[in-house]
Amino acid sequence: MTTDNTKTNEDQNNPLGYENEAHLLTTFAIPCIISMLVTALYNIVDQIFIGHGVGMLGNAATNIAFPLSTACTAISLLLGIGSATSFSLKLGAGDEKKSAEAAGNGICLMAIFGVALFLVTTIFLTPMLKAFGATDKVLPFAQEYTRITAIGFPFLIANTGMSKLIMADGSPRYSMISMLTGAIINTILDPILIFGLDMGMRGAALATITGQIISFAISLRYMFHFKTIHLTRESFVMRGEPCGNIFRFGASACFNQIAMAIVQVVMNNTLSRYGAQSVYGGDIPLACSGIISKVNMIFMAIVIGISQGTQPIIGFNYGAGKYRRVRKTYLLALAAASALSIVAFVAFQFFPRQIISAFGEGSELYFQFSERYFRIYMFLTIVNGIQPVTSNFFNSIGKARLGVFMSLTRQILFLLPLIIIFPIFMGIDGVMYAGPIADGITAVVCGVFTVRELKELISIDRDAHEKAVKI
Repeated sequence: MTTDNTKTNEDQNNPLGYENEAHLLTTFAIPCIISMLVTALYNIVDQIFIGHGVGMLGNAATNIAFPLSTACTAISLLLGIGSATSFSLKLGAGDEKKSAEAAGNGICLMAIFGVALFLVTTIFLTPMLKAFGATDKVLPFAQEYTRITAIGFPFLIANTGMSKLIMADGSPRYSMISMLTGAIINTILDPILIFGLDMGMRGAALATITGQIISFAISLRYMFHFKTIHLTRESFVMRGEPCGNIFRFGASACFNQIAMAIVQVVMNNTLSRYGAQSVYGGDIPLACSGIISKVNMIFMAIVIGISQGTQPIIGFNYGAGKYRRVRKTYLLALAAASALSIVAFVAFQFFPRQIISAFGEGSELYFQFSERYFRIYMFLTIVNGIQPVTSNFFNSIGKARLGVFMSLTRQILFLLPLIIIFPIFMGIDGVMYAGPIADGITAVVCGVFTVRELKELISIDRDAHEKAVKI
């Protein structure tokens, strides 16, 4: 049983409990941002080289395969953030044994889920890609690419998940090096395999999985050198309580990614259907939407990285009862995400053609659609930093249900119905206008719940202070 003295010593020895919040957020957020950017760059670098080496159909194929990449991210965040959050809360409470159980059980789950996704994808590849919206022209390119990238799914899930544990253990720089190494290798190999060896889609896929495997090897090494805990055989024995906590704490981040995958599948099918009824045809909207989704991934990767950087800080201090530090960390993260949102808004509104041109050439119709899509669909990017930061905040303080609800607001509750209903009346333009409306409603809902929670934390602090004064 943990004593009060043990907990006090833990607070004093762990910098999460006493260092400046802004410094801590910078220390933890930067590696998280790089980790998320690496995931985005694996997709966007492939997209750029494929666009120049294969063409528009190659870009459309990566868009069709994108929901599977999102599924990998969803699983890795479910298990990585879930185990890291449980790890941090138990560590903040001074329970090293349960912290080790959270890490060990999380690693086992990563291995199981990674192999399962590889098998499902390999067995059901063609029907899955057709369900994702692949046209007859795009399907062969998507099959060639996904057959190979599926091999990397177990390594990608394990590496991304373990990186969250590494950061929770207080080694964000190591996590950053692991993720960055794989991205650099992927970027180097892409032009060599696609252009130098004329391997096209296969070359892009091989470059991707090579980087993922090397990153995995670097992260795996750390699992034997934790700073705050010691993993034993007992830590890897699967138990109901630690596994349940992992699923509970990781659910919001996972559901957010699953929601993105569902929306992407519905959107692909909607764009194919209503695009075919417009002057653009079915393939142009698919290619443009894929590029814009991946460009937006860069912005969202930074925002999500900021929100994930708060997890060990908020989780530890909430577990230790230091609610002022919890509030301050959240508000700092929200301010940083909002500032970034303004930058993204300016880029998307004023430089859409320049951005889309980086991914290869196309017809004038191709560029016209891309510019309209950027300016309309991404119009309320300026408020898109609120939802990820808020969702992760509720998850980090152990209020998993609220975290899940926040993660589902934009994608499932608002955007998904709108991209189904609006095109019935507005054609393909309905997809574009669904985006900003969903963004605006989501920001309002998240704001209401967050203000209520922050007021509650202030009230708890005030009551604690009054009791201390009376004593």
